[in-house]
Amino acid sequence: MRATTTAGPLLPSLFPPIGATMRQSPPQSVSPLDADALAAQLQSSPREAFATVLQAARSGQVQAQFLLAQMYMEGKGTTRDPQAAQLWYSVAANKGHPLAMNMLGRCHELGQGTPIDFARAATWFRRAAEAGSNWGMYNHANLLATGRGVEKDTAKALALYTQAAQSGHAKSMNLLARHLEEGIETTPDPQAALHWYRRSAEAGDFRGQANYAAILLQQGDIEQAVGLLRQALEQGSPSFMAHIVPSLAASEHPQIRALVAHLAP
Repeated sequence: MRATTTAGPLLPSLFPPIGATMRQSPPQSVSPLDADALAAQLQSSPREAFATVLQAARSGQVQAQFLLAQMYMEGKGTTRDPQAAQLWYSVAANKGHPLAMNMLGRCHELGQGTPIDFARAATWFRRAAEAGSNWGMYNHANLLATGRGVEKDTAKALALYTQAAQSGHAKSMNLLARHLEEGIETTPDPQAALHWYRRSAEAGDFRGQANYAAILLQQGDIEQAVGLLRQALEQGSPSFMAHIVPSLAASEHPQIRALVAHLAP
């Protein structure tokens, strides 16, 4: 019942906490964005929030440029416009914004606002990783693991998954665990795999939750496994659901089958 990860990783939260770093000093004519005020404005008047961010982005505030790209990508306070999003990600990325670098890579990987170009995606993921983004590490590792846009290199992929996992990236924890469980580019280590599956589950990754639950079932801890699987089913992607629902429906444990009774065909 192991939950595998597809070659294309899930998007990170497209609209991160507004309280994220806003380090670049803007021109004196436009005040720096106030994180708390902007968060409140997003709730009460998204269009006004968009206008605020647009003004700050045009004044040169790099964090505002990144946030503007996010708003265009999600259609927050404005009409969704992937091309405009890709443009503003590019502006912020070229100013050294790590999250913008990663999201620009995603645009090239998924064809959001620009044609699919795995080589360019790999370049931006690598730059994001080098700038310290654990999402960049994870996404670059996925391309290295599958040989998309770069020469396939599973050893480098594992190194990046490990680095991202150690920095707290939940999805990388799950993939590091799988490498340790299956002995991919490393010596098999079931105990270390269990450790990273547990940490991934605790950090909220639905695949990590499913994989850790599978181990708990083998150990006879059905109650905890049911709780983890319930969480995984609440947030799982369509591809994950298509894989896991039939598997759970065929479980020998009635408590597990009950979780998907309303979903199984």
